[in-house]
This record gives sequence, C-alpha cells and structure tokens, in this order.
Amino acid sequence: MSDVRHVLVLPDRDAAQEAAEALGERFGLDEEPRLLRDALAGEDDAEDAQWLVVLADEDERLDPRELDAFAAQWDGWREEP
Repeated sequence: MSDVRHVLVLPDRDAAQEAAEALGERFGLDEEPRLLRDALAGEDDAEDAQWLVVLADEDERLDPRELDAFAAQWDGWREEP
C-alpha cells in the first residue's frame, strides 16, 4: 500500500462540500474526503480562499483523468503531486 493522496482545488466551500459528498457516490471511497480552506498568506476574506478536497487513494485505483473531469464540474481542478 502507498500513501497516495489526491487534492482537488475548488473555488468555494459550497462547491467543495458538494464535491466531497458526490465523490463517495461516484468513486465508492472507503474514507471520507477531508475539506481544507486554503488562503494566501494575509488573506482573511473568505471570498479569496480556495477549498481543497483531499482524498486518500492507497490502492491507487482512482484515475487522475476522471478526477480532473470530476473537479471541472465545479470549476475546479486536481492538483498535480
């Protein structure tokens, strides 16, 4: 087993929450994705923040291209490792 994690970058909290819920249904995840707020240093305005959805893929069964297309549904993207 490896310690592979995928990070989806989404434009706001609502999109991140919707995506996190849909990920389990779409990809049959064993572990619930984590949501993290990512703001530039000194940025306190929530509108300037991006939200990260972090999901474990220890068995490396998730296709990065499918995750790219999935994140794009919410105007997001998958961060390259």
